[in-house]
Amino acid sequence: MLEGIEFLNKQWFWLFLALPLAVLWYIIKHKKQTAELKISSLKGFRLTNSWLPKVKHLLFVLRLLALALLITALARPQTVDVSTKTKTTRGIDILMAIDVSASMLAKDLSPNRLEALKNVAAEFIMGRPNDRIGLVEYAGESYTKTPITSDKAIVLRSLKSIRYNNIIEGGTAIGMGLATAVNRLKDSKATSKVIILLTDGVNNTGFIDPRIASELAVEYGIKTYTIGLGTNGMALSPVGILPNGNFQYGRIQVEIDEELLKEIADATGGKYFRATNNKKLEEIYNEINKLEKTEIEEFKFYNYEEKYRSLVLLAGILLMLEVLLRFSVFRSFV
Repeated sequence: MLEGIEFLNKQWFWLFLALPLAVLWYIIKHKKQTAELKISSLKGFRLTNSWLPKVKHLLFVLRLLALALLITALARPQTVDVSTKTKTTRGIDILMAIDVSASMLAKDLSPNRLEALKNVAAEFIMGRPNDRIGLVEYAGESYTKTPITSDKAIVLRSLKSIRYNNIIEGGTAIGMGLATAVNRLKDSKATSKVIILLTDGVNNTGFIDPRIASELAVEYGIKTYTIGLGTNGMALSPVGILPNGNFQYGRIQVEIDEELLKEIADATGGKYFRATNNKKLEEIYNEINKLEKTEIEEFKFYNYEEKYRSLVLLAGILLMLEVLLRFSVFRSFV
């Protein structure tokens, strides 16, 4: 295939094998037809047009070129202009509920749990160009950081600005975070609605039971993926605040209510994951990305332009030129 040109009937190229045979036949025939005359001197002859016998092989070359062009034309060269139109047939609305309690500053992930999550979540968001995404923050209480939107720049800016602050009530209210996410998605018209709920602790505050919130998710057809974030064993975590306002760190036992998170995921048709390090967290978001695929309908339009006509025309011109030269300029030599 030449650049930009496709050949529909490539089998015709086998005929090119006949061209060397034609050359061989021409050479043998020329030798048989050439007579030799030995004389002692050419002084008595007046030579005119002495260059014509030397270039008479041009006629055969023209015929070969014409045959090569006809063979190429039989192979049916054509160019194909492909235009594509895509249509999203099934959009997904995704709400990411993020635990922002003080324990998310633990350093068992690098540089800490919250920053590791933000980096991976940003990659996840950029990989969902056809979906709407929103953010919910929760600790001892919850609120909507960013409503469901298709503007990824807004979502990414909001995600980047998420950090621990002591304005939100302390603790981990998983039920509150899940309920706020459900409330944001319940009126969505999307075919698929998904919550990704992440926490590194146990439900220890809030006035909404996580199981009640998961029942609400089931009622509104919202699938929930839950992620437990934290290493197995001890982790360097905030244990107090120093006089200068910085956190004092100490090694404490990581406690994640995995049974609750599994129960929420199972009830809503989702899946539970445990992220013990940065790599595992990235793998989890990649898996969720694969599980929740947006269906895209793609239409391709093909515009074929045949190129054999110009080859046939050029071959015809060469053959006409060969015949014209044969019966005019080279008439006495062929």
